[in-house]
Amino acid sequence: MKKFFIALIVVVLASCSSGTSIVSSWRDPDTSNANTEYKKIMVVALVKNEATRRITENRITSIGPKFHSSYALMNGTSLDLTKDQKLKILKDENFDAVVTMRLVDTVKETNYVPGTNTSMYYGGYGGMYGGYGAYGGFGGWYGMYSPIYYDPGYYQETSSYLIETNVFSLKSDKLIWTGTTKSTTGSDIGLLVDSVIATVMQEMKKDGFIPKK
Repeated sequence: MKKFFIALIVVVLASCSSGTSIVSSWRDPDTSNANTEYKKIMVVALVKNEATRRITENRITSIGPKFHSSYALMNGTSLDLTKDQKLKILKDENFDAVVTMRLVDTVKETNYVPGTNTSMYYGGYGGMYGGYGAYGGFGGWYGMYSPIYYDPGYYQETSSYLIETNVFSLKSDKLIWTGTTKSTTGSDIGLLVDSVIATVMQEMKKDGFIPKK
């Protein structure tokens, strides 16, 4: 598994996880990089839109030659196949792991951005122009009538995308790692995928699923 994840480091170095955070994660305690080696990994983007599916899978498969897009193998002709039939195709093609990515939910949030109040206060003249009573000198008097600039507040709506990434072992036929991320960067699918992968990598290291170095 070490070689499997070393390729992902390229993505971490080439992309920024800004705008994406981890919500939750879990790893199979019996699986680690030390006892498993994957040689051929199928990448599956579980989305309805075919264009989005291809962009997502291509972004991940560009990591290295071990990764292969599902749309090249699991196309329209295999849609009606059963789960066992699909698994047989993968095993016949010598796949030993599957990485899936899917959109769990889209959450719209409205936040209030407060306004700003800027006053140009001209102080420093109190010692020279004294005797203005309650104003405390010319500086205090002029400050009372200095220009005031106000930038009103406003409401801002943002969309957050909850994305689930899973890693399955076909050898042991079980889920070995799963994580859910929350992203606010969704205008560009490619950049969103890069951001998710980078964040997932960081969490895998924390979980002890891959080496920290």
